[in-house]
Amino acid sequence: MAQEAILEKVKGEVHISKSFDFMCSQLRNGRYRVKIERFTEPRTLSQNALMWLWFTCIEQETGTDKQDVHDYYCNLFLRRASYIKGKETVIAGSTSKLNTVQMTDFLNKVQADAAAELGITLPLPEDRYYNEFINEYQDRR
Repeated sequence: MAQEAILEKVKGEVHISKSFDFMCSQLRNGRYRVKIERFTEPRTLSQNALMWLWFTCIEQETGTDKQDVHDYYCNLFLRRASYIKGKETVIAGSTSKLNTVQMTDFLNKVQADAAAELGITLPLPEDRYYNEFINEYQDRR
């Protein structure tokens, strides 16, 4: 069984969310690899809400169902190659697996593509007319 804990270093002091001894006690005998990597937060609810608001706008402007818009952009920007039964298969990634940095990158690509390919301007929350945009599309979900 894999063990996971959050390690945080603040002002030179390291804190871990679980006892290392406890985690080791949960393992079977054998060799294990310990790897420490920077923790990234999963995408935020605000990022997810913005994405679906944008897809609602695209749906209203193009007539394409917002779930299809979502799937299109996942296939366009999140696809990856995987080997299943020895054969290479292309898999569309999922936004639910993205962290905040990856989700920001995905949203930036969607925003740029919508502007370039569809002529649709998708505003960010800090943009001047964002509240008007919300009022226009939030009730159409």
